[in-house]
Amino acid sequence: MSGLAVLLVFVALVVLAGLIVVGIYNALVSKRIRANEAWSQIDVQLKRRYDLIPNLVETVKGYAAHERQTLEGVIQARNAAIAVPAGNIAQQAQAENVLTGALRQIFALSEAYPNLKANDNFRQLQEELASTENRIAFARQYYNDSVGTFNTACQVFPSNIMANMFNFKVMDFFKTEEAAERQAPQVKF
Repeated sequence: MSGLAVLLVFVALVVLAGLIVVGIYNALVSKRIRANEAWSQIDVQLKRRYDLIPNLVETVKGYAAHERQTLEGVIQARNAAIAVPAGNIAQQAQAENVLTGALRQIFALSEAYPNLKANDNFRQLQEELASTENRIAFARQYYNDSVGTFNTACQVFPSNIMANMFNFKVMDFFKTEEAAERQAPQVKF
């Protein structure tokens, strides 16, 4: 083999290795972007949920004013969830779990107050909140799927080498803590 042929083979191998590196890097970036986009969808649905809660609380106040502790608990849980720093998935999940529990208490109040249960505004808010809870559940699933794909790419060979070289870090899943919190609130009429 001549020196030129050896040089061409070497250049071809270097170019091939470079293309592989670029391909793996771009795949990791794409997967990370997909996971971040999925998180933004959760964020959109959570904001919608936060916007519905004050209306729900105001409606309940008219019928169950002496249930002040329950109403204040919902508002405190909402405010705590809103105050979670952006990007802190674990803390956000914990705050959302507390908020879901507080909302369940409001829905339980409707059983004790038939007039509240019959109120059209309350029923509409319950339906919107139930729909939003379903959207949040779907967005969480999509986010966790995206994070799983990204984390897998960060941990399998050969992309794990690239992930370590370019400081790609595995992402946290959005988890609920208790089995009861894994379900959307039940809306009963």
